[in-house]
Amino acid sequence: MQGPTADPTPAHRGRRRLRNTAVALALGAAIFTAGAVGLSPDRPSPTVSSASQGRPGHGGERGSVEALREHVQRLPRDPVGWASLGMAYVQQARATADPATYARAQSALQKSLKLQPADNYQAQTGMGALQAARHDFTSALNWAKKATASNPSSPAAHGVLADAYTQLGQYEASFRAVQRMTDLRPDAASLARASYTWELRGETARARELMTRSLKAASATADTSFAHTHLALLALETGDPTTALREAETGLRAAPRDSALLEARARAHAASGNMRQAVDDYTAAIAIAPLPHYLLGLGELQQSQGRREQAEAQYELLRAQERLRAASGAPADVDAILFEADHGRPLRAVAMAEAACRTRPFIAVHDAYAWALHKAGRHAQALAHANQSLALGTRSALFHYHRAKIHQALGDTNAANRDLKRALTIDPHFHPLHAPDAHTTLRRNDATR
Repeated sequence: MQGPTADPTPAHRGRRRLRNTAVALALGAAIFTAGAVGLSPDRPSPTVSSASQGRPGHGGERGSVEALREHVQRLPRDPVGWASLGMAYVQQARATADPATYARAQSALQKSLKLQPADNYQAQTGMGALQAARHDFTSALNWAKKATASNPSSPAAHGVLADAYTQLGQYEASFRAVQRMTDLRPDAASLARASYTWELRGETARARELMTRSLKAASATADTSFAHTHLALLALETGDPTTALREAETGLRAAPRDSALLEARARAHAASGNMRQAVDDYTAAIAIAPLPHYLLGLGELQQSQGRREQAEAQYELLRAQERLRAASGAPADVDAILFEADHGRPLRAVAMAEAACRTRPFIAVHDAYAWALHKAGRHAQALAHANQSLALGTRSALFHYHRAKIHQALGDTNAANRDLKRALTIDPHFHPLHAPDAHTTLRRNDATR
């Protein structure tokens, strides 16, 4: 394995000005011959298999919440046991969207730190993962730095470090952390992060290769499900719903109640024109975990079919979630910003995006900010953020569509056509509402030449 730098989480929002593509490509040449992945905090992460190396409980490092609870009941003064339980709660909360589980995670991790205040890298890693899941990436970074200082050889600590750097827009630092994680232990979690690093750079073939390696290295159902989910998403993002459907169904045979796999299958069905199956899978995913991107995906699919009343039911749930989010003072997520821009008040979406960008300068946040500004009529400002969202070379049909509409509003039809063609080449079914509009806009532009 060679090189530096790897980073998580898909194309997101540039709080700070990103390095240009030339820099990204130069880094890419040195990066990995084996991988890196930057994970979105809005989706379950691959299991941090070394979060507490030597995790107690049945099932070894991947002990269940139940087994770990039994362990700390038997050995209540075991700091590693409490740290392992805390990390298990973090994983559970990210999969179920249950805020109470985050509180349980924090309680377990604080118990571990009270029992062992110094050099407790397991609990420090868990606190970093918890803060990342809560979208407090500055705090996540601080905890991850403590964990890597306590144990520079902990792959999981470097994974959390990479995730935080990615969301903070510090991509070079993130790439280095993923490289270090992969060097220490080329397992399912590190190879998944490596995959995402290449995905961020638009190297989908390399990302797919590394995610396939992550799947082969997986020993836990959670890791296997994660790999199948992301292989399905990579296929969708290259316009291949048949492969996406196969990957999702393979994963669901082992984990039939995995909400991320159900959502991936829903999207594959929708791209294939099987709308009834898509609605059924979205509905099943929401019943397990009412995550915002599931609700938005189902609502916009129903809206595209003219089922406005059903779509409004999903949108009302999203509005209720947003009210709770605003009341808690937590930062807005990308899906909330896009929802507000498209189905609410664009000026409010701008304010949400501006606040999010200050604390999470990730390329996807830049894209959401760009779209909110565009919908509010501030097209020149929008273009600057749209360019930042694509600065790493990420292959995203949605990002290109957003920039195309901004170019169109600025009167640059040639630039708009380039981005529209790029979006539809990447994935002709990228969005139930925007993909048809992309086709229509392109035809109209061609007709008026």
